[in-house]
Amino acid sequence: MSAGDTLSAWMVTDIASVLPDMEIGYAVRFLLDRRISGAPVVDSTGGMVGIITKKDCFRAALNAAYYKQWGGTVERYMVRDVETLDADLDIVSAAQAFARTPYRLFPVMRDGDLVGLLSRSDLLRAFLAQHG
Repeated sequence: MSAGDTLSAWMVTDIASVLPDMEIGYAVRFLLDRRISGAPVVDSTGGMVGIITKKDCFRAALNAAYYKQWGGTVERYMVRDVETLDADLDIVSAAQAFARTPYRLFPVMRDGDLVGLLSRSDLLRAFLAQHG
């Protein structure tokens, strides 16, 4: 397997992340301004403690519609049990992970550390580059 066959060649390494205590309204703006579907939630040491996606933000948006204000922090809405992919995983296995889940984005880990993010678009680019 060549280096181009693994996620490390295709993942985004400039990771836009948020903190658990960030107000959810700011997090929504953060995702929208960057045109990203989600972001890892990291603690003060940079360790990943969850993920927040646009889908998760809909619960907060509904609260805002009912109560006329955004309420709570990212921690209240984030997903804590995050499925991740390994940086050395091959692109076919990653495609299988996307096919079996509703996720648009996977955090990519190496030795327990967050090293990148892989979106559906990133993975499709990999397939086009190799087989297109």
